[in-house]
Amino acid sequence: MTLPILYSLQNCPYAMRARLAILLARQRVMLRPIVMKNKPAKMLAVSPKGTVPVLVLEAETEAGHGAENYDLKLNNQSIIDESLDIMLWALKRNDPQDLLRSQHPDALPEMLKIIEENDKQFKPSLEQYKHAKRFHEDTEEQYRLACEPFIQRLEQRLAQHEFFMGATPSLLDYALLPFVRQFSKVNRQLYLNGPYTHLQHWLNNQLQSRLYAQAMFKYPLWLDTHQEFVLGE
Repeated sequence: MTLPILYSLQNCPYAMRARLAILLARQRVMLRPIVMKNKPAKMLAVSPKGTVPVLVLEAETEAGHGAENYDLKLNNQSIIDESLDIMLWALKRNDPQDLLRSQHPDALPEMLKIIEENDKQFKPSLEQYKHAKRFHEDTEEQYRLACEPFIQRLEQRLAQHEFFMGATPSLLDYALLPFVRQFSKVNRQLYLNGPYTHLQHWLNNQLQSRLYAQAMFKYPLWLDTHQEFVLGE
């Protein structure tokens, strides 16, 4: 059976969370690492918007697994080119840690709402914060403060339990991990001295995990070698 193909960028937070979910779901995909300055023509052919991650599913691979849910089909192929959709695709196939909280019908909508806030509100502010810090702009503090309400809500959640949704990890932890990581690196000293005790503990544990090391293993670029790599079990 042909494995799905995943086009991925090493440090893109969206690609990172897709890889994390694929590993957590114990799915196997053929990884094609790329860089944005040299996008493969094959990737652009199936996903013209040119962003990562892109998961290419051959139709016959998805027989019986709900391929009809994905309405974009090109040349007998289905694609998923949004990171959250890739996470849900993987975990709905196999979720050994119950990251989707299957027994709690209100949990997934709650997680999706917070992830949407991360992607549509926190992430733009984070990008402005990173840019201001990099170019030594006067707006650095302004954009850091714009990030703070979201970060503080995460801190408050972790003050109550070890992970964002309770005593065990969830989809929310892995969907937000790459973005919290980015925030922690913008002004490292300010972050370490800030009121983020629980968030720091949570992030350190995630970054030191075997899972994170697997997700961040650096493979040669696909266009350099045309060699694919199996990601996942």
